[in-house]
Parts: sequence; C-alpha cells; structure tokens
Amino acid sequence: MSVKRLFAGTAALAFLVACSEPDLILPGERLDYRDGMAGAAEAQVNSERKIALPKARANADWETIGGVATHNLGQVALGAAPQLAFAVDLGEGESRRARITASPVVSGGVVVAMDARARVTAMTTTGDVLWAKTVGPRNSDDLNSASGGLLTASGGRVYVATPYGALVALDRNTGAEIWTQDLGAPASAAPTVDGNLLYVVGGDGRGWAIEAETGRVRWNVIGTPPSLNSASGSAVAIADGLAIFPMPSGDLIAAFKSGGLQRWSSVIAGARLGNAAASRISDIPGGPVVNGDTLYVGNVSGRVAALALATGERLWTAREGAESALWYAGGSLFFVNDLNQLVRMDAANGEVIWRQALPGFIEPRFGLPNTRHASYGPVLAGGRLIVASSDGALRQFDPVSGALVGQVELPGGAASEPIVAGGVLYVVSKTGQLLAFR
Repeated sequence: MSVKRLFAGTAALAFLVACSEPDLILPGERLDYRDGMAGAAEAQVNSERKIALPKARANADWETIGGVATHNLGQVALGAAPQLAFAVDLGEGESRRARITASPVVSGGVVVAMDARARVTAMTTTGDVLWAKTVGPRNSDDLNSASGGLLTASGGRVYVATPYGALVALDRNTGAEIWTQDLGAPASAAPTVDGNLLYVVGGDGRGWAIEAETGRVRWNVIGTPPSLNSASGSAVAIADGLAIFPMPSGDLIAAFKSGGLQRWSSVIAGARLGNAAASRISDIPGGPVVNGDTLYVGNVSGRVAALALATGERLWTAREGAESALWYAGGSLFFVNDLNQLVRMDAANGEVIWRQALPGFIEPRFGLPNTRHASYGPVLAGGRLIVASSDGALRQFDPVSGALVGQVELPGGAASEPIVAGGVLYVVSKTGQLLAFR
C-alpha cells in the first residue's frame, strides 16, 4: 500500500471517529439569532387608545420645515377627500446622481419648490408660475457636481440653502437675488427665521445665526463634525429664547438667541441592532419638536428621546429610529421609523401604542438591485395622518388605531415631505413636479 493511500485512510478514519462523538450542548436560554435586531419579529400589540386631537388650524402659510419655528402645528385643516388639483414642472427629477431634498414652502400666497439641481420655482396657489431661477455655480459642469438643497420663506423673501455651500436670499415675488453668504459646507438643516435672524446648520457641524436683512453672520456654534449624514432635511427649533441646533453628527446644541452662548448640549446616539445601513447615519430628521417645556427629537439610526427644554435633561429614550419628522398631537408622537413603519408613541414615556407597516422593498427584476420605497410625513390634517410614499400613493391613516382609511394616487411617487397650507396639500414628486391636492 502506498504512503498516500495509508495517509488518506487514516485521515478518513479519524474524521469518522470525530463525527461519532456526541454534540456538546452548552447550558443557557436559547434565543433566535435575530432577537433584538432589525429583522426580528415585533412583540408589539397594537392598541386603539383614545386621543384628544387639537382643533384644526386654518394655516395660510407653511414657511419652514415643520410649518412653524417650534415644529409643532398640532393639526391643520384639509378636506375629507383631497384630489390632485394641478401639477407644475420644476425641472430635473431624481436620478442615481441627483436627489430632491427640499420640501415646498408657502408664504404670502406664493408657493416655492425646488428641483434636484438647485432650480427654484415660485408660483401662485393655483399653479401659475411667477418665476424660476437656478441658484448655484454658473459653470454647467459645477452645477452637475451636487444636488439637493433646502428652502425657507419669510417676510417677502425666499432663503435657499444650496448644495454648493451657500445661503442665498431671493425676493419672493421676483426671484431677484438680495444677498449670498458662504457657509463653507452644504446645509444639513433648512434655515429657520425668527425676528431679524435666521438660523441654519452646515453639513460640517457648525450652526449659524445670520442677519436676515443683510446676510451678515451674527454668531455661530460648533458641534462635532459628522462622519456620514443623509441630507435628511432638518431645521433649527426656536422656543423660550433658545435656538436648538440639530447637528448632522447627532449633537443637539441649545444656544441663547441673543448672543449664541451655549445653554446646554446633548447627544442623540444609539442604533437599532442588525440595521447596519442606518446605524452609520446620525442625522436628526425634521428637527426638534417643542411642546410646552418638553423637546422631542429622534435620529435616523434608532433613537427617539424627550428632553427638558430648559436644561437638556433626558426624560426618556425609546429604541426607535425616526426617518421622518416627529409630529406631536394630543399627547402622542407620530413618525415613520427606521423600519419603514408609521408609529404612534406615547409622548409621556416613549411607549409604542401602535405601528403600521408601510411599503418596503421593490422586488428586483431583470438583474436590477433592490430598491427601497421611501415614506414622507406624517402630517395630521383633517383628522387623518397623511403619508406620501415614493411608490406613488398618498395614504391616510386613523390616528387612534393606525388603520388605513384612504389612499390617493400620487403621480411619479413622493420625493419630499408633504405640507398643508390654505387647505391644500403640496408635495414634490420624484419626477420633479410640484403636486397640489385639494
């Protein structure tokens, strides 16, 4: 017998002997490997808890993210069965290289929206275009080097935070440029106007207070530079003499409006186990929401928290991410979480009352990669929670139970948060159109 055959036979015998040994079973409780992770089955049992909704507000304007500087509108007025009233082309839609990140705004009877390449369009509330202007580099190659941007309107002006690191003030009625301020980095939060100052956050982790009239810098605060953010469209909150800056790193800095002295700071940190994609993103979408002496805030990766407005003291923390702005009403928080679920949470303690699944992934076909549907909102309007989704539907949910109570086709699919002003709902589509529903 050859040496090779002898060695092979000996190895095979050793393998069989090893396989015949009994398995070693370690003591301890057995848990599914997904327990506590993003793909785990939820133990949540939905409940229909009564809610005292605030009276619907007949708001004529929606000038910034969240509608007002506290990001707390309660409930806005909207008809029972909104239908598409008109659509206006804004310019370039979304693509692999360009994103729409600006929600539309309404101020003084003028609706302003933005395409994926910093083209700003102003129109009447009936869809007649007043002016259109590209706010960015004059060189066409530079113009295609970035996408997105954020909008605010107030006092007869439109403020545009461009993806090229500039903050630009335009005349609301003509589109004429009034001033430009270099921020040194693209904005990660839309400007919030309060009195004669506007407050904005740069993608490099700096917060600015800028004179609305002249564009001069009054003061700034510095947070931790982010490692990765998602241009989620946040905004500074203003309340009780404080400006609360949501930094892209997850820092939350409260500074006195009068001079920029820091009052307190906190970090909204933490991620959902098993959700590798979101865990690297620390953005605070929509910005903080202020109700009385409490501030509510959530990050993309997996935390929602309540803090004392005056001190920043943490009141509670919930293990839910927030991919949309938080909406406060009647002692509850409503938001789209990091698992693409519409969630109702008890604002007193962070307990989840119900969760409703929203459209998830598009099945891959013809060798194309997975595509995830995005959901924007909710807005509490006309007694219903309204969510705009990129799958082409405007869905309406019961705030008590979370049940789907209505659905309207949304041509092109949503690319922005929905807003409501003057009894009309506006949203920007992925194809680069402003859609109005009334």
